[in-house]
Amino acid sequence: MKKFILPALLLMALVLGACGNKQEDKSNEAAPKEDEGKSGTITYESEEGPVEVPADPKRVVVLASFAGNVLSLGVDLVGVDSWSKSNPRFDSELQDVEEVSEENIEKIIELDPDLIIGFNTTKNIDKFKEIAPTVTYTYGNFDYLTQHIEIGKLLNKEEEATKWVEDFKQRAQDAGNEIKEKIGEDSTVSVVEKFDKELYVYGDSWGRGTEILYQEMKLAMPEKVKEAAMEPGYYALSAEVLPEFAGDYMILSMFDAADNSFMETETYKNIPAVKNDRVFVANGDEFYFNDPLTLDYQLDFFKEHFLGTK
Repeated sequence: MKKFILPALLLMALVLGACGNKQEDKSNEAAPKEDEGKSGTITYESEEGPVEVPADPKRVVVLASFAGNVLSLGVDLVGVDSWSKSNPRFDSELQDVEEVSEENIEKIIELDPDLIIGFNTTKNIDKFKEIAPTVTYTYGNFDYLTQHIEIGKLLNKEEEATKWVEDFKQRAQDAGNEIKEKIGEDSTVSVVEKFDKELYVYGDSWGRGTEILYQEMKLAMPEKVKEAAMEPGYYALSAEVLPEFAGDYMILSMFDAADNSFMETETYKNIPAVKNDRVFVANGDEFYFNDPLTLDYQLDFFKEHFLGTK
């Protein structure tokens, strides 16, 4: 077993620049305020300093994993990264939105954006700044909920973002209490993903619903997973040792293109969670982000499979 070199999907969607995503309040103290000189702009305090951005952006390009955050706040997108574009959860919202990348400078110019959002590792940032106000984030600098509030500040919708975060935390914690009452305080849950030729287990801050299960619901993590995956956020393992990392319940994130033949082995079939019908299979393409649209979907998924409700 060894820690893996991140596949492109994870690199693009969740992993750029950082391991952790635990809830720490690193939000900017000052909310964006209207620029005294220009009625149509606000000043957002970004990682790189103040940036003048539209007070009511209409044509946003996202070159990172924040498309769901922007969509959930009712702001129009004109361009998104490939992984957001291919996410089935976003199909209807992104139907008429162009797929772009950090290399598509000419295409982005044609889209005439009024705001561009990316990671601090996004290429060609200086060129994008010449096209439109550009704000970047270091992945993991904010926990997953504070990140949404930051996007809310950027889009001049901090109140809406904060209201959603408070409501979501309450809903997730309430559901967690119900789940623990049903399965027992000591029952463990592991999050496993089959991608390409590898199996992975995840800690408490790497998407795939881990933030909900472990941070909000406070469900127990198997000791083996805690030892191997908590600090780096993920751990690669072989199918032969999966039983050592399997919880009493397993969330199994799967991709159609992956080789899932491990599920036909006796090793897998003899895992107690498998034998007791306590494996909940999720569509990996829908499950890896941690924006509000995805988080609401993940919460409904857990309520349906653990409790039989939504």
